[in-house]
Amino acid sequence: MPATALMFVLAAAVLHALWNIAAKRAGGDHRFAFVSVVMTVVVWAPVAWWFGADEVPRWTALQWAAVTASAAVHVVYFLTLLRGYREADLTVVYPVARGSGPLVTAAAAVLLLGEAATGATVAGVLAVCGGVFVIAGGPGLWRRAHEPAERARLLAGLRWGGLTGMLIACYSVLDGYAVKWLLMAPVAFDYFCNLLRLPMMLPLVWGDGAGLRRVLRTQWRAALVVGALGPLAYILVLYAVTMAPLSHVAPARELSMLVAALIGGRLLGEADRGARLLGAACIAGGVMALAW
Repeated sequence: MPATALMFVLAAAVLHALWNIAAKRAGGDHRFAFVSVVMTVVVWAPVAWWFGADEVPRWTALQWAAVTASAAVHVVYFLTLLRGYREADLTVVYPVARGSGPLVTAAAAVLLLGEAATGATVAGVLAVCGGVFVIAGGPGLWRRAHEPAERARLLAGLRWGGLTGMLIACYSVLDGYAVKWLLMAPVAFDYFCNLLRLPMMLPLVWGDGAGLRRVLRTQWRAALVVGALGPLAYILVLYAVTMAPLSHVAPARELSMLVAALIGGRLLGEADRGARLLGAACIAGGVMALAW
């Protein structure tokens, strides 16, 4: 992985952790997510015009199809994640999603996009995914499975977390294809993906004006942080994808779990510092293997 791509991934990891901490502290739901997308569309409009004014008019039907598909997968990903959080614990759904996502993405990049898989790549991906699992609680997750109700909740978390991870892989491969093979500018691509999410998410908030006003009154600062930093983090990742294999960039993104564990402390509700340090070491070693 080139040094510039690695620096982009590192910066994106910090930004990703910061906006996730802001969103977690806000405790928002689908209305918060909708307002965050509105913030994104407003805040990033001048930047998108600067980068896309000349390029977007030249987009073909294939490129617009890539934008639409990515927007749709992101919406389904969000709804799936919310469903998982309703039926299971965050500490199960989130790590399963974040751990399985890069694993599936790396496999898809090798099988579908023809990227090479070296021994260092495989070791790096497995180390990153294992580190995410350890930071999230590791084998302690299985201690909850003794009671029937807890077992059902754990299995639901595994199902919804796994499905969320598959959707992460889907949009990662789609977006990697768009910026690397269709040569779409990352800023313009990400902006129009967000713009198309608005009508797709509108049915979720239709008729709930009071709820939206409440979010704007009480959570607008957190929504602004998400709307400003979220796209910047992902745009840096997309630029990294143009410089390095997707099978390397996708797992390296999980450095955000390391940053979040250090900055957010109890982001995933786990207080075991030793486990977090072990997981952080696994992630750092995995990223080093990918960079090498």
